[in-house]
Amino acid sequence: MHYEILKPVVVLIAWTLVMCVWMMAVRMPALKKAGIDMSKARGGRPGILDGMVPEQAQWPAHNYNHLMEQPTLFYAVALTIALAGTGNGFNAYLAWAYVGLRIVHSIVQATANKIAIRFSIFVLSTLVLAALTLHAAMAVFHG
Repeated sequence: MHYEILKPVVVLIAWTLVMCVWMMAVRMPALKKAGIDMSKARGGRPGILDGMVPEQAQWPAHNYNHLMEQPTLFYAVALTIALAGTGNGFNAYLAWAYVGLRIVHSIVQATANKIAIRFSIFVLSTLVLAALTLHAAMAVFHG
């Protein structure tokens, strides 16, 4: 099995945990400042805190949610490529590119949150993911 592609998988998982900590570190003080008593609060729909706390306090949470979306496809395709025996070389470089772009996307979204920049990074990461998907299909269907 070619394991190089699994390294960026682990890094993106670790980065997701970093974003989780960042989200909590920013959100908890914002909730307290907004007078929201966590011991009495009940769950609601995603985004319910939008408008209740400053938007900058929500940005890391929004990014954390994004890291639960498209990257799940990355994890699946990376594992497929690894199991197909094509996880080294160019595919590993593509995986690192995807992870790097997602980390940059997180930093932009959690700080400046400029949509034009975020969208450009998202498009690039999606193109990399598409290339990985194509390579996975070639490995699986054409062995």
